[in-house]
Amino acid sequence: MSTPDLRLALFAVLLVVFAGVLAAAEAAIARVSRLRAAQLAEDGRRGGPTLVVVAEDSGPYLSVATFVRVVCESFAAVFITIGCVSLFQERWVALGVAAAVMVVISFVLVGVSPRTLGRQHADSVALASAPLLVWLSRLLGPLARLLVVVGNMVTPGKGYRDGPFSDEAELREMLDLAGENSVIEADEQQMLHSVFELGDTIVREVMVPRTDMVTIDHDRVLRQALSLFLRSGFSRIPVVQDGPDDVLGILYLKDVTGRVFRDASSEQNVLVRDVMRPAQFVPESKPVDDLLREMQRDQNHVAVVIDEYGGTAGLVTIEDVLEEIVGEITDEYDREDAPVEQLEDGSVRVRSNLHLDDLGEVFDREIEDEDVDTVGGLLAKALGRVPIPGACAVVDGLELSAERFAGRRHRLSTVLVRDVSAASDGASDADVEGDGSTGSTGEPTEGDAHDDRSDARADGRPAGRDHNRSSGRTVPHGATAAGQGTGSRGAS
Repeated sequence: MSTPDLRLALFAVLLVVFAGVLAAAEAAIARVSRLRAAQLAEDGRRGGPTLVVVAEDSGPYLSVATFVRVVCESFAAVFITIGCVSLFQERWVALGVAAAVMVVISFVLVGVSPRTLGRQHADSVALASAPLLVWLSRLLGPLARLLVVVGNMVTPGKGYRDGPFSDEAELREMLDLAGENSVIEADEQQMLHSVFELGDTIVREVMVPRTDMVTIDHDRVLRQALSLFLRSGFSRIPVVQDGPDDVLGILYLKDVTGRVFRDASSEQNVLVRDVMRPAQFVPESKPVDDLLREMQRDQNHVAVVIDEYGGTAGLVTIEDVLEEIVGEITDEYDREDAPVEQLEDGSVRVRSNLHLDDLGEVFDREIEDEDVDTVGGLLAKALGRVPIPGACAVVDGLELSAERFAGRRHRLSTVLVRDVSAASDGASDADVEGDGSTGSTGEPTEGDAHDDRSDARADGRPAGRDHNRSSGRTVPHGATAAGQGTGSRGAS
């Protein structure tokens, strides 16, 4: 090998080494966060202030590093090819050897090894390479940006201003890789993904639909409101005038109990409209992350969701937003119930989502309904409204009683079923009884202390898909969802 060939080989080695340094720098800079860079600068590490500048906007620096690395690899390939041509007489042999050498060098010495070192020693490599990247950005930044513009021009769709060298998708891929390697738990991985997806989620997907709203009329007295609070388990209830589409405000359990505690007579002579607070209204297309910031700013935990026609679409609470991140929230009253449990008094406790065929097998009869498939749906259909604790109806000789509600959305969990066919000759198959209602409309009788519970009623609109997704169970088409969901459980 002649002296010129040795020089070319030496240049090729230097270029490959420099390309490897840049590859390690890219991996390290991508791994160091802004907070970590600031911590290194506060610790007095050499190169810390420069690293802070790079970490603040790493896109331009990574694009320059990528550009210089590609140039180094390209020139190294040319020099190695020239050297192989002088060594081998056959041109195709020389080209084949040069290509094989460059493939190994590019993959091992530039692609794998430096990037591994950059990830393993991210702090040290980033501190050492930050001044180099800043210098290269000042020298070659305009040229790199020009090439990025050219690349965006020939790329279909909208390109990136600083090139595709830093993207949120890379962090998501890192999360998936960390989960596959058991670096983080599956629940942690899902939670972090939920944080990223929060900005892409709209209020309609997390709200409680209007069919599950428990409301109270504006002309009710505080005694009736307290009864509804205690029976429903909610601490915030919308106040309506002419139905769910006419929400006047939000009634808080704290306000009611405080008023009654200070003046016992107000329980009978003060109306809920005199105690309610103004309601916050939000469109159903509002991003959830924006809603969360507004609720934090206004110190408000509940908002009424409005659809595109100005009607009430549902209700959303800050807990609904948090559930999108951490998953379903339950409390100390929630427990896992057996699908079917025989009780000593002869009645049977069943889950509200038990299929009607399974209920028929328990009582040795055929129970069919074209509109609903579950016990909870059957009870809601017989009542003609959303069940609350104690609501009772007789269907096909079986007495269905809403027993227990569970979850933060306070959904119907268990139903008590008793065979009354022998003792109810001539009774209607859908005779509503025991819940203070006058027929299926759920209108209370004034002055009856037990009629307060009938303020909880549905307006007949079909349950939304998003609500079914959140609850983890399916509400059949045409059935009223057997549960309520308009406030947070307990006083906040």
